[in-house]
Amino acid sequence: MPAESDPVAALIGAWETELPDVLGPSSELSKRIMVLSGLLAASTKTELAGFGLTAAEFDVLATLRRSGAPYRLKPNELSRSLLLSSGGTSNVINHLVAEGLVEREPDPGDGRSTLTRLTARGIALAEEVVRAVAAAHEELFGTVPPEVLRAATTALRDLQVARVKKKTSMNA
Repeated sequence: MPAESDPVAALIGAWETELPDVLGPSSELSKRIMVLSGLLAASTKTELAGFGLTAAEFDVLATLRRSGAPYRLKPNELSRSLLLSSGGTSNVINHLVAEGLVEREPDPGDGRSTLTRLTARGIALAEEVVRAVAAAHEELFGTVPPEVLRAATTALRDLQVARVKKKTSMNA
């Protein structure tokens, strides 16, 4: 693909000319991942706007839905899963409670704690939004042959596993 029709190739080419000693084996990969991440984020944001949801609200709804019936978790479990602070998670949950999408209920296993549970309306909305976001992502990659998608997925999985193994061995 010519550099003029591939902005990442043009960017990498410019840096190879200007600072060739800075680029490493991961430079082009990193930039391509960042570009794809931006496209996926923009696609997701567009879908969420149509439902009046923020990314954090969607993350809470989707996390509760994929947790399986009865679609409830402790707030600290949500925070860990979402990589949000407990205060940030609480603010999102408060808004979703006000919208009637989740409810707080006593934790039967711990009288000092509560659980956050999807309401029937929250379940329906979570499923609808997950389907819409998945369809938008499918559309984004719609022209990519399935074998290329599988190869890219495998390669990214291998990269992630190798990174985790290296990190684990460094901490041992």
